Amino acid sequence: MKFYLCKYIPPRADFLASMTGDEREWMRQHGAFLDELLDRGLIVAHGPVMDPGGGYGLSLYRIADDQDIQAITSQDPIVRNGAGHYEHHPMLHLSVHG
Repeated sequence: MKFYLCKYIPPRADFLASMTGDEREWMRQHGAFLDELLDRGLIVAHGPVMDPGGGYGLSLYRIADDQDIQAITSQDPIVRNGAGHYEHHPMLHLSVHG
């Protein structure tokens, strides 16, 4: 197994407050995409981080050795529509309660 902390970087610091109608729809799809990965066990947790310097999203992934994290996150609707990108940070291990 491989483990990653993935940080979704929005296209601008005030993104949550200034989203267009299209961006709101893409964010809805983004949440559904992450929830599906959570249901499939690829993500163990995800959610928004309310950083005063600019919010971002955070996801913790647990994927098979033969899976590519960039291939997975590139399918996120918010990324596919050009509204931000991901940083991928490998982790040595991931301990999860339950």
